[in-house]
Amino acid sequence: MLDSITPLLSDPAAWAALVTLVVMEVVLGIDNLIFISILSNKLPENQRQRVRRIGIGLALVMRLALLSIIAWLVGLTATVVDLGIVGPIGEHGEPAFETQFSWKDLILIAGGLFLVWKATKEIHHSVDPVPSDHDVLDKKSVAINNAGSAIFQIILLDLVFSIDSILTAVGMTDHLPIMVVAVLVAVAVMLLAADPLANFINNNPTVVMLALGFLLMIGMVLIADGFGVHVPKGYIYAAMGFSALVEGLNMWSRKSKERKTATGGGAH
Repeated sequence: MLDSITPLLSDPAAWAALVTLVVMEVVLGIDNLIFISILSNKLPENQRQRVRRIGIGLALVMRLALLSIIAWLVGLTATVVDLGIVGPIGEHGEPAFETQFSWKDLILIAGGLFLVWKATKEIHHSVDPVPSDHDVLDKKSVAINNAGSAIFQIILLDLVFSIDSILTAVGMTDHLPIMVVAVLVAVAVMLLAADPLANFINNNPTVVMLALGFLLMIGMVLIADGFGVHVPKGYIYAAMGFSALVEGLNMWSRKSKERKTATGGGAH
């Protein structure tokens, strides 16, 4: 292993690949983290941090396990189902969509559908919350069931994001040590960002809706990717960044008004 790492330490191209891959893995990790944060914030406060740690730990285990079977994982891109339907050919000579599905495509479509379903359900609960008098079950058993349900859902999405993450890594470099380091750094960033991000989402209710909107968009992108419609990731993250900026300005405006109200309408 050391023999394969040592030459990479003096190779500028390897360092460039590592930095690029770390950034890509962190970005993919943030998508994963938004989902974990929204799910964990629905739990009792004393369980949230533990569930977040379990979710991120599982993400690391899955990514490293997938790296250990990387030759098999790359084989998931071979076509297993072909419905024979192809969209019109675009100006770059590629079809608008295709129905040749590999296992990777099917996993992405299933994960995207799950994300769309989950985000839609959470948006519905936010807009039309269930009355509290419906909750007549024992609080402790409900909390345990919710924690178990949250962890199960996190495992499902961890698997989808992990496969996407590792196949991204395979597409960017042939060096396994670089992939391992990038995954470890990305998961470390997820661990450091987990509590601040979850607390920020929890303390700013309007951000929850924005984060759910992000999950809807990510779900639709995964489904499109499964059908061979490759939406450039730059467009997605630019849209997410712009939305976050607008929400940040809204929060700043609200806090300014609150401060003025607290000081008697801003009288000097």
